[in-house]
Amino acid sequence: MAIDPFPAPLVPTDWLGRRLGYPGVKVVDASWYLPTSGRHARQEYLQGHVPGAVFADLDELSDPDTSLPHMFPAPRRFGEQLGRLGLANADAIVVYDGSGANMSAARLWWMLRLCGHERVGVLDGGSMKWRAEGRLLERGQASLPPATYRAAAPLRGLRDLGAMKSLVGSRAEQVVDARAPGRFTGEEPEPRAGLRGGHMPGARSVPYTALVAPDGTLLPPDRLREVFAAAGVALDRPIVTTCGSGVSACAVLLALDVLGVRTAALYDGSWTEWAAQPDTPVERGPAPPVG
Repeated sequence: MAIDPFPAPLVPTDWLGRRLGYPGVKVVDASWYLPTSGRHARQEYLQGHVPGAVFADLDELSDPDTSLPHMFPAPRRFGEQLGRLGLANADAIVVYDGSGANMSAARLWWMLRLCGHERVGVLDGGSMKWRAEGRLLERGQASLPPATYRAAAPLRGLRDLGAMKSLVGSRAEQVVDARAPGRFTGEEPEPRAGLRGGHMPGARSVPYTALVAPDGTLLPPDRLREVFAAAGVALDRPIVTTCGSGVSACAVLLALDVLGVRTAALYDGSWTEWAAQPDTPVERGPAPPVG
């Protein structure tokens, strides 16, 4: 059965609902939550998930050779892990999570995109909308036959600590922080013990939760533009997104992609790396007024 056109980067629940079980359409539950949330992604998956969806653990899909969480793994390792999940290069892949705000689904979407996979999209509204519509759920562990996946090396889209130190001084790229406002200002503690509070100098605050409607779907483009404009983010200038560990920042990248901005990058180490350094500057309080 033909599955084109694939509605990347946002996949409506109706589209997926009509295509569950189609050859070449693969569904992935990439739910992940902060340790302080009280939620357990794998347990929730086992209790009910989109039929046929495999579970992707973002902690396992990360570089094991660093102390930093959620760093991008070596392409060969990433491809082998995707293959074990039953994903192939030719598949149309739909990723979702249960946060209601694309907290982690967009991370796997971004990783796949960086490795050259174009037919990948995020389920708009995630499992929250899927459940609210009374759609079918499946319990237990779903699995797919092993496949072969060859992940290309990311050629763009990632920034490391050295690059971030440079651009904070030059302001050559805008830094957009996706964390909650209280973490951005330093008024709320970081969920990871020992990290300083605040934000990178010059950063702008666009919480990932501000990008979605009450039903979890991404805001329409005109509303998204308003959110970025209100935060002082110019869509025609280079952008680097950041968050706590490089996960929710990808929700900002998803919104930017919908707006046609496909050159934005991710600071993979994010606040966990930046705030742990002895020589990195940190600002507290709100971002400067716009204009």
